[in-house]
Amino acid sequence: MSDTKRVAVIIGSLRKASVSRKMAHVLAEVAPKGLDLQIVEIGELALYNEDIEADGPPAPWREFRERIAAADAVLFVTPEYNRSVPAALKNALDVGSRPYGQSVWNAKPGAIVSLSPGAVGGFGANHHLRQSLVFLNVPAMQQPEAYIGGAWGLFDETGAMTNEGTKAFLQKFMEAFAVWIEGKD
Repeated sequence: MSDTKRVAVIIGSLRKASVSRKMAHVLAEVAPKGLDLQIVEIGELALYNEDIEADGPPAPWREFRERIAAADAVLFVTPEYNRSVPAALKNALDVGSRPYGQSVWNAKPGAIVSLSPGAVGGFGANHHLRQSLVFLNVPAMQQPEAYIGGAWGLFDETGAMTNEGTKAFLQKFMEAFAVWIEGKD
């Protein structure tokens, strides 16, 4: 890679000790040199309402938009809620896409890691998120796909990943993401 790429990491779960947050930390740990992963929090974003925008966007919206706009790419790490993404993640997409014509998502390369306690690995959330990213013009990396099943059993009490096979897969995923980002310059 020619220079360091800033990657905004959006975590779908709001819990501070969530498995998604633990996964985001592992992804940062295994990311190749040249990727600077920074978590961009979404928990303080008020539900999107155009009336609020008319009075001037609240500070959390402005700060969120600025951080996404400054990023070279976005990485979504999300659990699956009811075969979709958590409401907070959908709200973050909406906040970043407004006002109309000023979307901070436009043309930023992205990738998705979805996880669940079951064997399907958040497949529904992953693909539902991809539908929104198409509209937002976020080219999402197609391969390798990352659906992490049994995710709740992959970490020890300190948040360290205990499954070396999964960790090796995640490292390959992040290497592919670095190539994906570089190819979108």
